[in-house]
Amino acid sequence: MDGPALLLSLKLALATTIVLLVVGIPIGAWVAFSRRRWKFLVEAVVALPLVLPPTVLGLAVLVALGPRSPLGRFWEAVTGHGLVFTFEGLLAASVLYSLPFAVQPVAAAFAGIDRRLLEASWCLGVSRTGTFLRVVLPLSRRSVVAGAALAFAHTLGEFGVVLMVGGNIPGVTRTASVAIYDEVQALNYAGAGATAAVLLAVSFGVLALTYALQRGVKVGPWR
Repeated sequence: MDGPALLLSLKLALATTIVLLVVGIPIGAWVAFSRRRWKFLVEAVVALPLVLPPTVLGLAVLVALGPRSPLGRFWEAVTGHGLVFTFEGLLAASVLYSLPFAVQPVAAAFAGIDRRLLEASWCLGVSRTGTFLRVVLPLSRRSVVAGAALAFAHTLGEFGVVLMVGGNIPGVTRTASVAIYDEVQALNYAGAGATAAVLLAVSFGVLALTYALQRGVKVGPWR
């Protein structure tokens, strides 16, 4: 079992989930409440990673973050190193790849809230921001948790995107999925199976907890 690769995958999944919560909730709110006619274009862009092959998305991110791109040159000028084949590059690629898993459940929950509750809050003098924080978010907390869990589990199992953007640098960009591929290539099926079993257990645990929370099942000691 490749412990460092597993730890790196968990670190990447956690960082990606945090970024997606910060970015995904505002995007989900805009998608749910905006009345712009061209909103469907934004929805299509957000959902694009669901249908694009990971290698295509990885290639696009690789070019966008490369040393010849404006973003790549800016990053190198500020930090002294490039984005490609670094953890930061992996994080950027993972955020894009898992974006729909965080945004879509949140947007659906926001759109399903009874508008009369929002109007009642406005009539009581609560601002739109206050209404969002006090009414919309509390009513959608289960979907927010579900979106975060899906993003975490999805990032944990990434392969194509992280391999193209991060390569296979031990301790830096070698994630668990890449480590499994290497073990299989080396015919070390026992090592690959051990790493895969840990990923399976973590992913199953996260999803089981999410579905339990969605259904209101009490998670804790038996009583």
